[in-house]
Amino acid sequence: MKAIFLYVLLSAVLISSGCSTGESHVRTGFDFSKIDKVAVLAVQGTIMSEAAKNQISDFVVMELLKKGYAPIERVQVKKLLTEQRFQASDVTSNQDAAQAGRVLNVPAVLIVNIPNFKEEISMTIKLINVEDGSILWMGSGTGTTGRTLATLLGAAAGAGAGVAVTGEDDQVAGGIIGGVLGAGLGQALTPQTALKAQQIIKLVCQDLPYR
Repeated sequence: MKAIFLYVLLSAVLISSGCSTGESHVRTGFDFSKIDKVAVLAVQGTIMSEAAKNQISDFVVMELLKKGYAPIERVQVKKLLTEQRFQASDVTSNQDAAQAGRVLNVPAVLIVNIPNFKEEISMTIKLINVEDGSILWMGSGTGTTGRTLATLLGAAAGAGAGVAVTGEDDQVAGGIIGGVLGAGLGQALTPQTALKAQQIIKLVCQDLPYR
């Protein structure tokens, strides 16, 4: 029973790891050394939680720092825009983004769009020139978290654990209790999902030009 339990848990971990891809394209001939500050203007899409948006923004900020930029994180951007009576939610086009960048007094702004953030994560990231609203760099990436299968395997592992703990005479009750606990364990994939999002962002940003 212990061997089965460990096997199921290991399978859940392996499936949860998923796979990631990312690519990007840059505007030829542009001198990126002219860009010092970059404002992470918005994280848009299916993510509704502010905490999750801030975490995605932080992952992007880390990649910007690696490339030599001086990023302004999303939380600070929202504060500055609010003070100027400009909302990040008003950004619906590259020209809107450029206008927000002028309000923030930065040469470039960055927008993250996440149309899918479930078992499969997909995102695009674009760097916009505040001067004319043109796109300087844009990347896209996808990844699979395996949350659905991990949840099912977690439930199975929990059921097995419940049976092992309660003994053969009470297999049904123990299996149900363990299954509930295991399902909870399988659903607790926030760290795994965050890791997957960070992996995708790294792949997307790996060809972002150094300044």
